[in-house]
Amino acid sequence: MYFLGIDLGSSSIKLSVLNAQTGTIACSITVPDFELSIEAPQFGWAEQNPEGWWNYIKQGISTLKSDYGINIKKIAGIGIAYQMHGLVLTDDKLNPVRPSIIWCDSRAAETGDAVYQQMGTIICQESILGSPGNFTASKLKWVKDNEPEVFAQAKYMMLPGDFIAARFSGVAQTTASGLSEAALWNFAENRPATEVLDAMELPHTVLPEIVPTFGIQATIAHNVALELGLNENVQINYRAGDQPNNALSLGVLKPGEIATTAGTSAVIYAVTEANACDAENRVNTFLHVNNTPSDKSNGVLLCINGSGILYQWLRKTLSTGAGSLISYENLNAEAAKAELGAKGLRFYPFGNGVERIFGNKPAFSGIQNLNFNIHTSAEMVRAACEGIVFAMNYGFDIMKNINAGGTVVKAGRANLFLSPVFREIFVNTTQTTLQLYNTSGAEGAARGAAYGFGYYPTLNDAFKNLEHLETISPTPALAAQYAEIYNTWKLHINSL
Repeated sequence: MYFLGIDLGSSSIKLSVLNAQTGTIACSITVPDFELSIEAPQFGWAEQNPEGWWNYIKQGISTLKSDYGINIKKIAGIGIAYQMHGLVLTDDKLNPVRPSIIWCDSRAAETGDAVYQQMGTIICQESILGSPGNFTASKLKWVKDNEPEVFAQAKYMMLPGDFIAARFSGVAQTTASGLSEAALWNFAENRPATEVLDAMELPHTVLPEIVPTFGIQATIAHNVALELGLNENVQINYRAGDQPNNALSLGVLKPGEIATTAGTSAVIYAVTEANACDAENRVNTFLHVNNTPSDKSNGVLLCINGSGILYQWLRKTLSTGAGSLISYENLNAEAAKAELGAKGLRFYPFGNGVERIFGNKPAFSGIQNLNFNIHTSAEMVRAACEGIVFAMNYGFDIMKNINAGGTVVKAGRANLFLSPVFREIFVNTTQTTLQLYNTSGAEGAARGAAYGFGYYPTLNDAFKNLEHLETISPTPALAAQYAEIYNTWKLHINSL
């Protein structure tokens, strides 16, 4: 028996197949073989085609069968992880009426702030634990106000993972966790935040059916099973936003546990029992995957938009004239050539939309102290790695102020955490112990599906084969050096 995990990112889509009997991953692939494009029709906008996601997922399932010999008829359940905060608007036949407005799109920030002031900051902080900000509800309000003819065609508001589930099942659904990331969940009363819809003059009917995060959410549609060659009894058993799912993938389920990742964006995600709220909305709280009415579990999320996308930009920039793109492994090797502190070069990784840690204000990337005579590509890459971690630590300090900190952080050995230099900077700047695991978001989604199907009796059973690779602890001497550099880096923040 197999379980399929899908991790829908903004750069790529990963698929993993879990062999339930052995508890191991039979196969993992990434589609397409290039990084997905993000369209920007105007400055600060970011859109992707939802049908493109679906087509690549279909391609991936076909590849699992044709190139890797997976008997896809044995897939019993599907788990879906997805890029958070995106808006997919569909008609009553579940066809998109416009491109998806994805997570890093900035257009709705002012819309969300206006609703925050209109509803009252205290009321918002008590109910949805902050501002509607630039989240999905605000994006929906923006469409209503600015594209009324498009809004008139829309039947359902869905998150990216909801759309993919609907493509499999033919049914529009979402989860309470998904609504919390859309700024549409009332934490105080444990219900959809219809008062936000009312304040935005949006119909309640735009919300799809709410299903549990784990369980039998839906069964695959007959025509889709025929088209893809899947068993027609395949169930959708799990869905979650990418960061709650990353925490699940690492077994981060209990209060005080912390997960991190550094993909397109950089994230620190801490589990808490509290309805934690930052008065300045610099970090945000969402329902964690294992939250239930009787057992509260929230995730406090810090997000820095310009992480892996900065690394991607460096890769393209440093590859100019090379004939082909240099590898990320080469970038990591370049960073290792430079000394700690990058000879005074400082990078500020804020160039991918509005930043939450600055109150959803636009912030731009910057390079400080560049000297053409002493700085090379090695210092450039090293300074970028330091800047990304420094930005994460800046947010981590905010999390500690609302009691969402900790001293042990878990990460998958992937993306920027593949770099030994990045890992060194991380542990010594944050002064935490880093535990690395051999896992991925797609693997976590597959294990979540197996649990939701009922194959595993508990989540702990689903993740008992999680492979721990390495534990890295800070070194006092290095921590002191990084602290000094971080403090000088931080002085420039207010001028960005």
